[in-house]
Amino acid sequence: MAMAALRREGRRFAINPCPLNTLRSSLVPSEEPVSSGVRYISTQVVRNRMKSVKNIQKITKAMKMVAASKLRAIQTRAENSRGLWQPFTALLGDTPSVDVKKNVIITISSDKGLCGGINSTSVKISRALHKLNSGPEKENKYVVLGEKAKAQLVRDSKKDIELIMTELQKNPLNYTQVSVIADDILKNVEFDALRIIYNKFQSVVAFLPTMSTVLSPEVVERESESGGKLGELDSYEVEGAETKSEVLQNLSEFQFSCVLFNALLENATSEQGARMSAMDSSSRNAGDMLDRLTLTYNRTRQASITTELIEIISGASALEG
Repeated sequence: MAMAALRREGRRFAINPCPLNTLRSSLVPSEEPVSSGVRYISTQVVRNRMKSVKNIQKITKAMKMVAASKLRAIQTRAENSRGLWQPFTALLGDTPSVDVKKNVIITISSDKGLCGGINSTSVKISRALHKLNSGPEKENKYVVLGEKAKAQLVRDSKKDIELIMTELQKNPLNYTQVSVIADDILKNVEFDALRIIYNKFQSVVAFLPTMSTVLSPEVVERESESGGKLGELDSYEVEGAETKSEVLQNLSEFQFSCVLFNALLENATSEQGARMSAMDSSSRNAGDMLDRLTLTYNRTRQASITTELIEIISGASALEG
């Protein structure tokens, strides 16, 4: 009986054939019309997305290789520069807790992005230090070295910025260039203490936010006379016609240039290490996304093929009946 009913229905379809699109519309809800081009467009969209992700992955892998080559070149220079400021630290000390009226915070950052949170870390520490040393009789100013720190500090601390320098790492830095930069800062800024904020390189995946303090000659002499941490200066003999004040002036300027040179190299090394790590993570994320898109594409394509086969078989069965 059932087979007979199916044959009668088949004859009815054979006598009054309906278009294939009409049959599809009766099987699919009216708010999502299906046509022969919809499935092709969906697979095409996924295919275009896969292509764009592959291109992004190529770019991130290339940037990782470039950062790795730059890291190897600058890491040796940063490690060698550490020997410049260490004698000054042993002689003049590094006293971040010294209480002075005029603080100048030198924030070092990169000029380019795509290097993780290395620049945000320096800016956060600079803002916290500015807030910590603020008071009714105290003056805090910024000296910004780098485009990324400039973009963040200008938003809420524009009036406190004394000097901005960018594109310092466009060419490989040497001590002569850094000495000119240090001389410009000393000429344009009045200070009792220079607090240099930078990221010290530890490994490719780790950097340490660091603050180095350089005191003015007057503060150094005052701390030495008060018998603080700098009290050992009197144990050294000064030869020549220069007075103690002149010697401290020269030592302070030379110390600042050496510390700044090391800080710029350390921060540049940390930048390349952070960029290398960030691009490696981006490449792996692109690979994971590509796997998911490939699975989605295969499922969509398989579903399209299965639907087409069902429609062909149903149509053939209806015609044969």
